[in-house]
Amino acid sequence: MVRPAAHREVAGHLQVAYGISERRACLATSFGCSSQHYRKRSDPQVALRMRLKELAAARVRYGYRRLHILLRRKGWEVNHHMA
Repeated sequence: MVRPAAHREVAGHLQVAYGISERRACLATSFGCSSQHYRKRSDPQVALRMRLKELAAARVRYGYRRLHILLRRKGWEVNHHMA
């Protein structure tokens, strides 16, 4: 299985080397054109996720509801869906 970034590189190389369009390069590599433009976004809540994992590792028997309460007590503004 080849990663999408590698597909993008191959498609870009085909465009430059053979002077073909992006659509034809994607067709030649069996790669979707919409995936050619996709850029991964960074996670805005990295610190919250790390803190949640720390709490879960320290308090193994606590469930998500209890962890949510602990996070709120510590001052984290967190939705119950996140915890």
